[in-house]
Amino acid sequence: MPVQEEILHSPDRCRCCGTPFPADAPTKGYNGRYALDVVAPTSGSPGLEVRHTKHVYLQRQCSCGHWTHAEPGRCAENTDWQVELTEWHLAGPMLVALICALSLRQRVSRRGVQEFLADWLGVSLSIAAIHQCLHEAGRAVAPVIERDIVPLIREAELLHVDETGWKEGNQLLWLWVFTCTTATLFAIGRRSRRMLHKILGEAFVGWLMSDGFWAYRDYDRRLRCLAHLIRKAHGLDQSLDPLARPFGAATLALFEDLLQQVYQAREGPQPPADLYQKNRGKLDAFNDLCVDHWDCAHEKTRQLAREFTHDWEAIWAVLEFPRLPITNNWAEQALRHWVISRRISQGTRTEQGSLAFALLVSVIETCRKRGVSPWPYLAQVVQQRRKGEPAPVLPEPAPAP
Repeated sequence: MPVQEEILHSPDRCRCCGTPFPADAPTKGYNGRYALDVVAPTSGSPGLEVRHTKHVYLQRQCSCGHWTHAEPGRCAENTDWQVELTEWHLAGPMLVALICALSLRQRVSRRGVQEFLADWLGVSLSIAAIHQCLHEAGRAVAPVIERDIVPLIREAELLHVDETGWKEGNQLLWLWVFTCTTATLFAIGRRSRRMLHKILGEAFVGWLMSDGFWAYRDYDRRLRCLAHLIRKAHGLDQSLDPLARPFGAATLALFEDLLQQVYQAREGPQPPADLYQKNRGKLDAFNDLCVDHWDCAHEKTRQLAREFTHDWEAIWAVLEFPRLPITNNWAEQALRHWVISRRISQGTRTEQGSLAFALLVSVIETCRKRGVSPWPYLAQVVQQRRKGEPAPVLPEPAPAP
């Protein structure tokens, strides 16, 4: 591929004495590199164009006699990563973003990415180079997570959280998702209280919408996804077991009655009334029913009765605050794409691969939640971080149409 542009990099001052170089200082080339990147076409036609750039690094001599070399940008070493973050790379920032888009959003394998780049763009990259681009992008966005996303998650008034199994090499871990109105955070690790507290900290005070995992009970303002409970009650109602059917039917009848009241309260112009006190008699009777089935011989009936008892306040909080959500759809929708990706890829292979994956998909999903394309932003992050500079802040949410 012919070179379309040549860029000269020259030092501006002596590295020995600090004196700025005059315009006529002795100068000569000493090193160079080639870079491939994709750019929007200047002609206005659809599609991508590949730009081949030659970077020439010059050295200049100071009056003190010292020769100073221009150097490619480089991020400081980080022992947590086995990949460097440097401008000395064949793949340009937007090409790295394209590789991330193909691999993560389009679920294309490394070899499939290699084939696409060669067939459609005439870019030949090794599997190792493609793998390096993904890990380098993960390292590049790491500061964005801690600086821009984690604080939003911890300070959210309403946070949806869910987790699903994830395979890393030969060990079974969990893919966690935490999502609020303007940010989404993914993490891969154990399904444990320690992992939960690592993400949320000890002082999270917002509403936490979750499933029935016991570790969530450490937080006071909790909501349970009622769709999960209704689905379990339907299963009991359709069971052939004579102990399960009555309990399932009673649970469904109560939900139908109370949720209808919640929907009606949401439609009113005034703040919704406290539906818990209004239905206190029905709830007390159902609580007695759950206690009666605490030791039921039918396993799933017993489990559901105990689930209501353990999470009573979280399940019925929506009666006191009818404006709160009744399902965990936000978290489940955030996970859906990546669950399909897991089935295709069988997870990640290494700890660094898991870290890069979680960091990248956090930025991708946060941008998508804000209604902006993640790929130009990701390219900007890679470009700045390769120079050793701070990453740009996340794009603001797009204005509503």
